[in-house]
Amino acid sequence: MTLAVKFLGRVDYEPTYAAMQAFTAARTGSTPDALWVCEHAPVYTQGLAGKKEHIFNPGDIPVVATNRGGQVTYHGPGQVVAYPLLDLKRAGYFVKEYVYRIEEAVIRTLLHFGVTGHRVAGAPGIYVRLDDPAGHALLPQRPMKAEPVKMGSDPAAQRNGSDPIVTGGPHFSGLGKIAALGIKVSRNCSYHGVALNVAMDLEPYSRINPCGYAGLQTVDLSTIGTLASWQQVAEVFSQKLAVSLEP
Repeated sequence: MTLAVKFLGRVDYEPTYAAMQAFTAARTGSTPDALWVCEHAPVYTQGLAGKKEHIFNPGDIPVVATNRGGQVTYHGPGQVVAYPLLDLKRAGYFVKEYVYRIEEAVIRTLLHFGVTGHRVAGAPGIYVRLDDPAGHALLPQRPMKAEPVKMGSDPAAQRNGSDPIVTGGPHFSGLGKIAALGIKVSRNCSYHGVALNVAMDLEPYSRINPCGYAGLQTVDLSTIGTLASWQQVAEVFSQKLAVSLEP
């Protein structure tokens, strides 16, 4: 079934969250899948596993509790946010593969703009080398198939595949996070999604521990020397997601 892409423009987070929930609750077996692409006014969103201590100075930026997996993140202007609303059972893949496909779309989008994206074991999302954003050398902290992954203690986060435990914890030395993801699956249908940083005011990230990791540096395309408009990145990213999420 074709993925219907809808560009929402700049929208507030909470009405969009409510609309995703309503769309998912009203789905039937014949409801077409959709991809909503937008940017948000400044907001911190807290995942199911979120801890208050990871938000230490929100200031005038609202904090919204959500039912997605993961910890706290920030959304704001200059960031492409994509919400795939999929029937995963109909698509024929499980949550772990779904996350992999989203990350792969991010990697392919970055490659389009001359940047190499990387995965880090135990830390969903996509990262770039700060000293060589275009370099293709493999990360020593990349996921290894030979290493079994155990899940953490939060049942809801486990169901969303977002509470992994990796021995020794993830390592971010020399890396910046450029894309974050957090998902929810209800009745085999996905909502929430992924955020790719393009050209943002990154200061709000200094008021939190991004994704629950103290000292994790967050970057955007402009920070690493890649100039592209929100619209350019949104169009490429939506195309890559549509291809990557095909059954």
